[in-house]
Amino acid sequence: MTITRNFGAQLVRTFTRPVHGPEPVGAVVGGPVRGSLFVNGVNHSQLGSAKVYPGDRVWMDLQPTAEQTRATVGAFPEPFVHGVKGQRLPVTVECAADAALACRRVSLALGRSGIPAASQLLGTGSGQDTLGIVVGTWRDIEGAILARLIANGPASSGVFARFDGGQLQLLDQYGRPSRTLGPGGGLIAATADSRSAPTWLVTGTDVAGVNAAATTLSAVRLRDHFALAIDGSVDVPLPDVRLR
Repeated sequence: MTITRNFGAQLVRTFTRPVHGPEPVGAVVGGPVRGSLFVNGVNHSQLGSAKVYPGDRVWMDLQPTAEQTRATVGAFPEPFVHGVKGQRLPVTVECAADAALACRRVSLALGRSGIPAASQLLGTGSGQDTLGIVVGTWRDIEGAILARLIANGPASSGVFARFDGGQLQLLDQYGRPSRTLGPGGGLIAATADSRSAPTWLVTGTDVAGVNAAATTLSAVRLRDHFALAIDGSVDVPLPDVRLR
């Protein structure tokens, strides 16, 4: 169990407690949910169930407006290890033709965490009961349904970034532009529609940006981040929180 503030920017507390079977969220967190709650990186409002299962990672952020975020990358290697609602799901990696190196990096990162994954060409589709990772430049993937959610802004996707004219625009916690990344800019994020399991996106302004994003697929670099942008060798957690 992890408790943070300001979209994961400030750690409040972390602790472990045993869960021997499906337990109500309230019993696990020790009271009512405050702010926004994620189980294995998935917003609990997406789950249709307020249960926690053995091995799950529970994360509560004390930022009420974080509720719009449907899925995060900050619980990696979840949800790929323990799944969603106590059910481990198949994992697919959808690869664009120009993202072979990034796809190898993603597959290796999953393998190091003991996560089997099937690779397939971009556009094949992973199905509602599959956890998908889509790898490619924004130009490669912008026609995908979940990419269009991101293009529509945080209110639609919960991802505080958007691509515009070949550039990656990073947004603060209010959805306002904070900085813009050009060539080499990368993004790793997760989102979901109302019916399907989360899909992760490993993308960027160009192939170099996708390759940079693929290197971040680790528990150390993603921990407690809603999403992560990569500016050269610098990681930028998203939203790009501006503390007053």
